[in-house]
Amino acid sequence: MDRAHIVTLLIICPDYASHLLPLATLGTAWRDSGERVVVATGPAIAPIVESFGFERVHLQLGKGSNPGVIRAEDQPQGEDDALRGFFDATRRGMVDTLAFQAEARLSDFMWEPVRVARAVQAVVESVAPDAIIVDHLAFSSRLALDAAGISYADVLVGHPSALPLAGEVYGFPPAWPAAFQPGSGDLRALRELCDRVSESFTAEWNAALAELNPSATPSANAFAEHGELLMLNYPEELADDARKQALPKHVFLGSSVREENPDAEVDAWLASSDEPFVYVSFGSFLSVRTDVTEKVVRALESVGVRVALALGSGDRRDLGDLPDGWLVREFLPQVRLLGSAAAAVTHGGNNSVTEAVTFGVPLVVLPFSTDQFAGAEAIEREGFGVALAPNEATVAELQAAIASALALPRLRLDELALNLRQAPGSARAFNAMSE
Repeated sequence: MDRAHIVTLLIICPDYASHLLPLATLGTAWRDSGERVVVATGPAIAPIVESFGFERVHLQLGKGSNPGVIRAEDQPQGEDDALRGFFDATRRGMVDTLAFQAEARLSDFMWEPVRVARAVQAVVESVAPDAIIVDHLAFSSRLALDAAGISYADVLVGHPSALPLAGEVYGFPPAWPAAFQPGSGDLRALRELCDRVSESFTAEWNAALAELNPSATPSANAFAEHGELLMLNYPEELADDARKQALPKHVFLGSSVREENPDAEVDAWLASSDEPFVYVSFGSFLSVRTDVTEKVVRALESVGVRVALALGSGDRRDLGDLPDGWLVREFLPQVRLLGSAAAAVTHGGNNSVTEAVTFGVPLVVLPFSTDQFAGAEAIEREGFGVALAPNEATVAELQAAIASALALPRLRLDELALNLRQAPGSARAFNAMSE
């Protein structure tokens, strides 16, 4: 980068809070260096952009949005039914969920790709950035930049397997936690479906690419496309060696842990007792599975620890009476609480996993979908927690898993946490893009 003038960083992100939070945190390294940061995204997460002190330009990359807590009734017509269909699939199990997501992939990832791509190119022309960071899952955005020959840093906010390597196919987890034992026939059918979706998605990508740039080389596998510099928002210590060696040019960012504003109620609750507590969150929309949350609540009552519970889109009435002294709200400052938690119960989303290990918090992971299974397997493999199947796990099994997490030897986890805090993702991204 030319340091003789104010550098402009453009961040391109879908209209989803869970994606923007780590990407915006990366942008703080530029902001704190006196540079200009512009975020191209939709209106639902405009308040988050503003909270970071960044500029925003409008860019709608998909039909749906997620401002932080997502409910089906808040989505556009069609997206509401799709979200309800996804929730129903999670109740049927892992394979049904992954199959549902695979079948929805074209409309999810390639919404009006040519129009969106041209809108992306118009934003780049207007903003005139010196550097660009793009969410890996913003496929139409990366398509636009590839078609125009524009260089960018490709940030994978998720488990590294979201970029399929040789022999893998997008949407088919390369590894499973021990608690999941899908039948060989189910797995074969899922793999065949994912292969068909990958072929269809690649055809859609190539058709759009040809319209945007007729001289461009078609892709052999659009899900395997990536930017010149791949940045993985994931700790290298959790990635298996074979994958690390097979990845294209890349840098592991570790984690992108944001600073959160003070919260008087949370700070008072933390100060009210020195007793250990467990943080519970199933994210912005899987929290609708209050049947699973209710089992976790009963298990935690048996363990006898304090609890901070983020309800998300769940209905508190589904959980029955909760013990006095628990901190229960729709939304809680996750980073603030993980900084003091003794353990956490999570669906295994990327933000939850990376933020927990940044503070050395052992996990009980109940994965529902996408790359959560591979992420849970990594936590289990490295001895940093326990993974259970959310639909099948009993209260007794959850109780044992929570007790195990609380008693987990912490030396290796503490070493990882120290490394992640000493070299935050924002600094790693800034250095990698400044070379």
